[in-house]
Amino acid sequence: MNPLGTAAVAGQIVLVAAGAPWLAGLMRQVRARLEGRAGAGIGQPWRDLRKQLRKQPVTAAGTGPAFRAAPLVLVATAIVVAALVPLASTRTPVSGYADLIVVVALLALGTVSLALAALDTGTAFGGMGASREMTIAALVEPTLLMSVFALSIPAGSTNLATIVSGAVHNPARLATPAGILAAVALAVVTIAETGRLPVDNPSTHLELTMIHEAMVLEYSGPDLALVELGAQMRLAVLLGLLTSLFVPWGITTKAAVGALLLALVLFAAKVAALGALLAAAEVFWAKVRLFKVPELLAGSFLLALLAVASSYFLTGA
Repeated sequence: MNPLGTAAVAGQIVLVAAGAPWLAGLMRQVRARLEGRAGAGIGQPWRDLRKQLRKQPVTAAGTGPAFRAAPLVLVATAIVVAALVPLASTRTPVSGYADLIVVVALLALGTVSLALAALDTGTAFGGMGASREMTIAALVEPTLLMSVFALSIPAGSTNLATIVSGAVHNPARLATPAGILAAVALAVVTIAETGRLPVDNPSTHLELTMIHEAMVLEYSGPDLALVELGAQMRLAVLLGLLTSLFVPWGITTKAAVGALLLALVLFAAKVAALGALLAAAEVFWAKVRLFKVPELLAGSFLLALLAVASSYFLTGA
């Protein structure tokens, strides 16, 4: 047992779980400032969670186990992914299990559980949101697999710790055409997977445009708090995965206390900077029509496919 590796896993989980609401608040505050508003402050998501936890949960009539289990599954899968992905260190007790397919499957499990819960309510909004969510997921998950698989070809493994470790020691890989194409494809699917503009608008409740909000309308109290926390953690994890794969500087590959502490600080800084950049870009983006979303995601899949092809040929050469 590696004590520092265990500490790294615990640090990653704590940073993602505790920092995800702060990240959401930071992104809202950046948008508010750029739109000329004062904003509620970066601590507002934490205050919302505290308020929801104090309320009494109300369960819709006729719902089954899928509706009650979905919030816990969403948070649990986000915690497991936060432990597996090498956000701060590649030398952890679970690094051997951090396979690309496992991580994508866990993210898909959270998405499917929330969609099943929306269907379990039997409402029109729930069914509409679940249908839209699964349509997007069917295009997002293959692109996520292909974009990271392009990086796994030169590394010779689909293990994320091996991929990140290779990028840390050989950063020239990221400047190749395969690395650039994979980065763009992964950035697009991260936006789609987390329900950000231009795919979805996280601040709207218009029935003709909402996707994520349509699936969680029947939740209240602590259940709604878990759903919101799970969504915020997934955003932090996916942004962390993006920074770990394409901005791996600072991630420690050795057992050293100072290096681990620096890696955790840099991880928080990189995710905060990327979240602020995404929030600033959303101010200038308009939501695309729902029927245009598959075209956007199909384009990102094509970029990921080109990244795999170029990585294969360049590595073979």
